[in-house]
Amino acid sequence: MKVTGAATPFLPLCQRLFPTRLAGLSVALLKATALEIAILAGHLLLYPSGITQERRATPSLPSPDDAAKLPTEDKPPVVLLHGFIDNRSVFLLLRRNLAQHGRQHIESLNYSPLTCDIRTAAELLGRHIEEICERTGHERVDIVGHSLGGLIARYYVQCLGGDTHVRTLVTLGTPHSGTRVAPLMNAHPIVRQMRPGSAVIDELTGPAPGCRTQFVSFWSDLDHLMDPLETACVDHPDLLTQNVRVSGVGHLALPVHPAVATGIRQALDIEASGARGAARVGGLTVA
Repeated sequence: MKVTGAATPFLPLCQRLFPTRLAGLSVALLKATALEIAILAGHLLLYPSGITQERRATPSLPSPDDAAKLPTEDKPPVVLLHGFIDNRSVFLLLRRNLAQHGRQHIESLNYSPLTCDIRTAAELLGRHIEEICERTGHERVDIVGHSLGGLIARYYVQCLGGDTHVRTLVTLGTPHSGTRVAPLMNAHPIVRQMRPGSAVIDELTGPAPGCRTQFVSFWSDLDHLMDPLETACVDHPDLLTQNVRVSGVGHLALPVHPAVATGIRQALDIEASGARGAARVGGLTVA
């Protein structure tokens, strides 16, 4: 008698309970899961500090802390946009990292947790971007969007003419083609908009001739919220895109991990060039 044969009847149940991509447990997956749990715990502690909108910064005299920042030319403002049921506190470490490397204008925007429409959130984002450009004197900004935040920013850029104000859009674990994860959450209208085949996703697959924004999408091979995993890549013939595969971290770690932050800084420093629609593929391995 083979003991291993006794497990056969339970395989269908296991396949229903766990995604196929999680079937082969590995050290990398265990490390990533532990990191996700630690990040979630820390984020729950920080969450109350990010509920309100941040105060808009006003020009001030250099502080002693400026000595620790690397000298650099004046670059476009960076706008950070959080994901679903989240707030600006998720970008605490990334914001600090960008500031230490010379980004002088960084703003984190909150959208309401009661937001039920990506289009409405994108229109509100557009008004914020125009206000930031007017206040800082810059014609264009860079955006870093995590998860749903990246989808809102992409809709603004691609469907509302936001490419006139957005130079580079970096997305982190954003379901560009829709995600099938957590079907029980379909009761929420904005979750339904993030499903494959939704009206919003269909709009984003439509023509976007002459779009001037450069897209850089970071996607993780251990992202449990992206189903399929490749949905976090931008695949559009009219867009200038770069898809960066991140190995070794999960969904929550993308806006937090220092190695990803380094990749984000490099992406923001890339000038849009080359043939439009020629996708470049890169990789980032996190130990």
